[in-house]
Amino acid sequence: MKKKSLEKLLFDEKSHLEKLHKIVNDSIDAEELIIQNIAHPSIENLTSGQKISDKLAQFGGSWKFIILFFILLFLWIVFNVFAIGVYKFDPYPFILMNLILSCIAALQAPIIMMSQNRQEEKDRKRSENDYLINLKAEMQIRSLNQKIDLLLEEQIKTLFETQEKQYDLLTEISLKLKKNKQS
Repeated sequence: MKKKSLEKLLFDEKSHLEKLHKIVNDSIDAEELIIQNIAHPSIENLTSGQKISDKLAQFGGSWKFIILFFILLFLWIVFNVFAIGVYKFDPYPFILMNLILSCIAALQAPIIMMSQNRQEEKDRKRSENDYLINLKAEMQIRSLNQKIDLLLEEQIKTLFETQEKQYDLLTEISLKLKKNKQS
């Protein structure tokens, strides 16, 4: 009887370990694709035009550009107001300056938009990676929950078996006590 009980206990333990191994293997298989996407992101190949537009957008949106631009405009206006005769190349209504400012604005806007579109694509990829990391964490939590559920199930099963054996022993003791009283 004890041999069968021991064999059953070993069989139950082996099946319990197999269940845990299956949960771990399933978790590893499911996470492998996520890890590949996070560990090996696609390499961004920028053309020379894209690189130039990024640098221009970076410079055009800086305080350095704004300060230099205001200094240049100030010097332009001061020179054309106080210059004498032939040296006045753009008199008071500053038509040439307005034309140059319009051209700069017309060229700068699409360059900044191209750079912003690429930045938006980078942000989208970052948010996809964040989603994959969150998904991986959720999968690990689910795996841990499955393991805990399995362990609790086994503990409850062991507890019931122990209680059953204790009940049998108490019944045996009770019967022996009754026999002893009758004798």
